[in-house]
Amino acid sequence: MPQYFGKLPTTNQPWTTVSNVKSVTWNNNIVNFDCGDSRLTISVLAPNLLRVRFAPTGEFMPRRPWAVTLDDGEWATTPFTVQETEATIEIETAQIRVCIQREKCRIACFDKANRPFAQDAEMGIGWRMGAVAGWKEIAADEHFYGFGERTGFLDKLSEVKTNWTTDALDYDSLTDEMYQAIPFFMALRPELGYGIFFNTSFWSQFDIGAEQPGIWKMETRGGELDYYIIYGPEPAQILNTYTQLTGRMSLPPKWALGYHQCRWSYESETVVRELAKEFRQRRIPCDVIHLDIDYMRGYRVFTWSPQRFPNAAKLISDLAEDGFKTVTIIDPGVKYEPEGNYHVFDQGIENDYFVRKADGTLFHGYVWPEKAVFPDFLRPDVSNWWGNLHKSLTDIGVAGIWNDMNEPAINDRPFGDDGEKIWFPLDAPQGGEEAGGKEFSVPGSTHTEVHNLYGLMMAKACYEGLERHRSSQRSFVLTRSGYAGVQRWSSVWMGDNQSLWEHLEMSLPMLCNMGLSGVGFVGCDIGGFAGNATAELFARWMQVGMLYPLMRGHSAMSTARHEPWVFDDRVENICREYINLRYQLLPYIYSLFWEAATTGAPILRPLLYHFPNDPKTYSLYDQVLLGASLMAAPIYRPGVEHRAVYLPAGTWYDWWTGDRYEGPIHILAHAPLEKMPLYVRGGAIVPMQPVKQYVDQAPLDEIRLRIWPGNNEYQLFEDDGQTNKYQDKKFSLANISVFTDSNQTVVEIGARVGEWTPPPREVIVELVGVGEQRFQDDGKRHSLQF
Repeated sequence: MPQYFGKLPTTNQPWTTVSNVKSVTWNNNIVNFDCGDSRLTISVLAPNLLRVRFAPTGEFMPRRPWAVTLDDGEWATTPFTVQETEATIEIETAQIRVCIQREKCRIACFDKANRPFAQDAEMGIGWRMGAVAGWKEIAADEHFYGFGERTGFLDKLSEVKTNWTTDALDYDSLTDEMYQAIPFFMALRPELGYGIFFNTSFWSQFDIGAEQPGIWKMETRGGELDYYIIYGPEPAQILNTYTQLTGRMSLPPKWALGYHQCRWSYESETVVRELAKEFRQRRIPCDVIHLDIDYMRGYRVFTWSPQRFPNAAKLISDLAEDGFKTVTIIDPGVKYEPEGNYHVFDQGIENDYFVRKADGTLFHGYVWPEKAVFPDFLRPDVSNWWGNLHKSLTDIGVAGIWNDMNEPAINDRPFGDDGEKIWFPLDAPQGGEEAGGKEFSVPGSTHTEVHNLYGLMMAKACYEGLERHRSSQRSFVLTRSGYAGVQRWSSVWMGDNQSLWEHLEMSLPMLCNMGLSGVGFVGCDIGGFAGNATAELFARWMQVGMLYPLMRGHSAMSTARHEPWVFDDRVENICREYINLRYQLLPYIYSLFWEAATTGAPILRPLLYHFPNDPKTYSLYDQVLLGASLMAAPIYRPGVEHRAVYLPAGTWYDWWTGDRYEGPIHILAHAPLEKMPLYVRGGAIVPMQPVKQYVDQAPLDEIRLRIWPGNNEYQLFEDDGQTNKYQDKKFSLANISVFTDSNQTVVEIGARVGEWTPPPREVIVELVGVGEQRFQDDGKRHSLQF
């Protein structure tokens, strides 16, 4: 091996590979392969879902109480057949066939057209000290998406992606480890797609053809190889099954879909009141104000500064009267303060809730309150205690919690000094026997296994606490760090981005890949967190931010203010127009959240999601779909007023002008600063409402169905937007269809189904470019002809 710049050559320990299959048995849905000292099992969980486990020692790890997946026994029985020959064992379901070679125990999957996928390479499976890995072939024209929170472009072919949660401050397009670690991806080529969920919370890594072109590899520092294969063939089916496996989001409160305003920090009650006043006087809609760390007393979590926020309850009440919800930040670091009469520290010490080192001494590190200790969220008793601490906030009206610094982000010395980032010692015990209870009866683990779960389990503790203390209302939870399945407990933002055009551009593939990883309620800080946006950058970012499922403006201490009015009248008007458009589109966006909660579909989607057989969409990262109908082609470079736009097959209309195009076609779009190119698919049905200054300002007395000629079906979901009654069928669904022939367009609005009735209102059905018809909404079927 050559030496580069004086570095000594290294030799990796060789891999041990699997022996031949000696015997095969099967019981219920599990097929067992005896490979001498090692063992392989394949569980058939659904017609398109397999779980593959390999134990080099022949012994599998017990199921962990913090597992994010459904247990194998929780899936409905799936019929399958097993056929043996001298050379192979074949497992077949209604959708796929799996062929296992007896020699070297190599696995290959095939669809019903006999196209191979997820096919083991020559190496197959191997292990060495501290690592287990699998190698598979990259098919011709195959592209790779998902991987959780990732910078760079959309397609991750030829890249290495490490799964280890990290405080990724100052990240850029080359950053690998990020705040979130989600070891899931999907591979796509025309007519075929599949997903891989690497079921390991240990450090793991995907190499997608970087080391060996044509080969992708997954490696973990856990003791076994455990992964799920999900056959598509298209992204929607892959995500539907993946979110069955790892869970789906619950429906957020409707106000959380409005505009959020944040800064590190709005440092006093006076500043917050002035902020709220500006929004209302300037008629710029806003639903949520976030309070960053400076609302606390010396950065002690679950406290308030008596000087700067002397009457937090009165402030929150007054904000609520003016239509604002309050969200407060909470970090996991608890100030180390013996004899300081600090209840959180005292309770944690008394009950031994904080993480300790292997030798039993209390672990400490440095965060905002300087010396701090950290709860062990892997223990249910600690999680329950932490969730209950939120009662002090919810009792005075706090409506949501923002979980930060939970990778965990820790320094080895106070933040004012030049310290190094650290995390808990890898041998620090976490969990403990009580984590499993009688059902599991497994010992705890060490930080090596659960590092990636820390942020996830903090978000879960928060979510469950808010469920208890705000039981009559839905709450909003936001987290910086998480793991696969985080969508069950929280929304996610992409951490500390920068006020750079590159970060505006990068936000689109970042959020799309999060959506393709099962996490739909996502956003980036509009305007950039660190640094100062220019007026032009901020205007363009607000246009893009209108599309983000989580629409939040945020900026850092020592930067210029980034509220919508701080630049000039022109930018303020642009911000107002696009926030207004967001609020008009809320019925459409809310139905997308319902779709995400019931099917796992992303809210913001790359074009490949709906056009998976069009290779032109595979690398197209700078155009996005909001749901199935609206497609945006934002501007993300200074001084640019024209851009190329690709319109896939079908009929498309310009949102602003009504111009019609037949795809597939490339066009040149004109985009002066006031305009973000926006297009609508033929047959689109987009429900809209009048602009409000906040979501619950007034009952919805008018709903407009904007419809474009074509053929389509759509389902409008509605409920009270606030409570959990929708879980008891207190919601309304209306099926709407449009059919166009050469002479006329017919719009059919089905009778409303469900146990929720909207307030009295007028329905305006607008066939764009043709005309409109109106009727009072009586919940009955209506057929309209244009």
